[in-house]
Amino acid sequence: MTKEVMELVEQSDFPKGLFLEVDESIGQLMLTPPHNGQAFLQNFDDIWASLMDDNILSIGIYGMGGVGKTTVAMHAHDKLLNEPKFSGHVYWITVSQEFSIHKLQSDIAQALKLDFARGSDEKKRAAQLFQTFQKRGSYVLILDDVWEQIDAEKIGIPPRRDGCKLVITSRSKEVCHRMGCQRIIKVNTLSKQEAWELFFKKLGRVELHLEVEEICKKMAKRCGGLPLALVTLAGSMRGVTDIHEWRDASEELKESCMGRADMENEVLPILLYSYDRLRDPKLQRCFLYCSLYPEDYPIEREVLIEIFISEELMDRRLSWRAENDQGHAILNQLERACLLERVWDEYHVKMHDLIRDMALGITKHNRRYMVKAGLHLREIPDVQEWTEDLDKISLMKNSIGEISIGMSPNCPRLSTLILSQNPLKSIPDCFFTQMRGLCTLNLSYTSMQYLPHSISNLENLTTLLLTRCFELKSVPTLEKLRLLKRLDLSYTKIEELPEGVESLTNLKVLNLVGSSLSMIPIGILHSLSLLQRLRLPTHIGVPIEDVLALKQLEDFCGSVNSVCDLNRLITFLQSMMPPSFYSIFLISEFVEPSHLEESRSKLVCFERESLMDSSLGEGKILLPRDIEKLLFSSSGLSGSLADGFQMLNNARYVKKCSVSSEDEIECIIRLSSTEDQQSRGVPFQSLEELFLYWLPNFIGLFMWEGKAAVAPLLPGIFTQLTDLDIVECNKMKKLIPWSFLQTLPNLQKLEVNSCEEIEEIIGDEDDDGSPVINSSAEVTMPRLKKLKLCSLPKLKSICKGMMICDSIENIIIMKCTNLKKVAPLDGQPSPPPSLKEIRVDAKGKEWWESLEWEHPNANNFLQPFVKFTTIVY
Repeated sequence: MTKEVMELVEQSDFPKGLFLEVDESIGQLMLTPPHNGQAFLQNFDDIWASLMDDNILSIGIYGMGGVGKTTVAMHAHDKLLNEPKFSGHVYWITVSQEFSIHKLQSDIAQALKLDFARGSDEKKRAAQLFQTFQKRGSYVLILDDVWEQIDAEKIGIPPRRDGCKLVITSRSKEVCHRMGCQRIIKVNTLSKQEAWELFFKKLGRVELHLEVEEICKKMAKRCGGLPLALVTLAGSMRGVTDIHEWRDASEELKESCMGRADMENEVLPILLYSYDRLRDPKLQRCFLYCSLYPEDYPIEREVLIEIFISEELMDRRLSWRAENDQGHAILNQLERACLLERVWDEYHVKMHDLIRDMALGITKHNRRYMVKAGLHLREIPDVQEWTEDLDKISLMKNSIGEISIGMSPNCPRLSTLILSQNPLKSIPDCFFTQMRGLCTLNLSYTSMQYLPHSISNLENLTTLLLTRCFELKSVPTLEKLRLLKRLDLSYTKIEELPEGVESLTNLKVLNLVGSSLSMIPIGILHSLSLLQRLRLPTHIGVPIEDVLALKQLEDFCGSVNSVCDLNRLITFLQSMMPPSFYSIFLISEFVEPSHLEESRSKLVCFERESLMDSSLGEGKILLPRDIEKLLFSSSGLSGSLADGFQMLNNARYVKKCSVSSEDEIECIIRLSSTEDQQSRGVPFQSLEELFLYWLPNFIGLFMWEGKAAVAPLLPGIFTQLTDLDIVECNKMKKLIPWSFLQTLPNLQKLEVNSCEEIEEIIGDEDDDGSPVINSSAEVTMPRLKKLKLCSLPKLKSICKGMMICDSIENIIIMKCTNLKKVAPLDGQPSPPPSLKEIRVDAKGKEWWESLEWEHPNANNFLQPFVKFTTIVY
């Protein structure tokens, strides 16, 4: 195989290389959980010693599921990133139970920042990976969760050589042997004492009654030292104080030992017990639903909650907001019970592999599921597998391109069918004829242009999801689907509403954002009186009278054509209980999808010269009192942003403001010595985040009318501002006058990017040229955590005085070659106590070495914090 790969490398025509000539990828730190005692340290030391041994080139880490193989490997990964011999070339790939060569090649290529040649097959992809690894020099490749032997050379992983190591984690020692691991290390379970300490920690280290403590120790012992089981069981008992409940729990645990062949007998009873202890059927239903997603799949919380609502898995509430809150509460309970875990942020959850296995095991006996999600299937399962007793089927995230003509599964009890994220181009008309009980149909992210007419006869359907079917042009009549509660046609090519929409009198959610809809006929929305969420394409105006008739509306996204309609709509939304969420656009032409995807947003956007009407006087435009985000984009703002705010009633409540592509705006606020300015008050008293993009005539935050010396400060003008982000304001020479720095006491993040003329961040003189700061003066920014300066060719100074930023954590400076001093770091005998990282352009090593420092040892004590990189974040 090696010979074949080398021949392909030699034969391959890559005249421009493999897109590797500029950037070399480096690994990223992982969110490693804390380690657990002596057993962990012993395992880690064994692994680290093998990694540092030049004679050991492949290492296998094995142990039972949930024992901590991944955790100890993650700690090794993070420590390796700082190991000079590997230069940060440490790559983590999660393999999972069902894998394919194609998928694994793609995951490795992504980690290496490698683009495969278009149309390349597996052998050519292997050749590209092989050559890429050869160019890397020393590296460590970690393959996590390997379930069967992988032919490394078929993937494109070269035979091990000096300085290059392969690490795998697996539940099987046999797999480690078959993979040719030179050193095989077993991750053992925790000792009795360590297990008890972990169990007690997860209980919250509360004071325990003597009898309760004895029960707890028995429960911890029953977990067999397995960290996952300890954490899961302790989490399910956290907060329990009644001795009767503890005794009952102890008895139940004894009775739930139902060993299963597809999971370790010592683990499954513990996991099953955690499921049984949910007690509440709705918690169990919601938990089991999560198993319909693929292994290791990050599930967006809001998407999941929408499903919980539409599938009626939760208790009914009177409002969408109340149901949404209930959904978050359920997910939080499942997280606390350690049956779900967060991924990389608070917006996503996923199931641990073992937990998912357990959930799927439950569905084999009751509430029958067929789950073949994320298995890279190219064909739909045979009709024999579609049994009559199936309740839910998930085939999401596969490679199914078609369904055989004539296929008509007999599934009268099927309530949920998920075919999303497949390149599915068509479905035969007979496919749905024997699924009359279907309630939820998810065809999102498929490639269909037309839907089969048999969908029109699914009279029990309550949810039809077609979002991001980018080729979808037509939907058959929906007249008979009178039970439909949720219809999502967002980001499709439909130009007209489907026939029969006006008959969907039970509809609560209608999403048409990003569709090609040309108009909404008057009267259609008026008939949908139960609508709670209405999201419309922003390139067409809404029929305002129809929207004002929707008395249960809680969430609105769409455009209006006039200030009059805007004021009427906002007055209507403000009258709703509970308060509404909204994204309202005045004469919108184009809006980035990110704005439209914000759940629970409170946003108003002015576009397309909508503020150029000369009749718009002070306070003529109404804003909601609870507005959070205000956007201006080519709206016709001129002079100062404060002038624009004066036209807006309730603008003082805005928390986030973005101003982009406004050719005539010059500053944020124009200062004068007149009493009129004082009488107008402070327009930005609640502003927390300010974004200024592509403003060709913008000069700075402040401008003066008359002499600067007599221009008074407005008290409280920017007291809440935490984030300031400025991009391509090419007329600006200085951002903040020194004398006005006190107006920004809470600034935490300052980013300035691609401003061609800027020379100073904090100016050292007033507008009349009189100096107000010298090199010995102190400038304090007490809460500044992040300073990012990129592509500022004329920048000479951040601040000419001594700048004290004791909270600074991250400094990023890219392509600022005329900058001679880094003020937040200069003049101090040691680094700021909170400093974490200084990121500098990969080509800026010479610039860094040329910087001037007041303290002679500054360069030395700052060096450990410096990273040269092309990655900016």
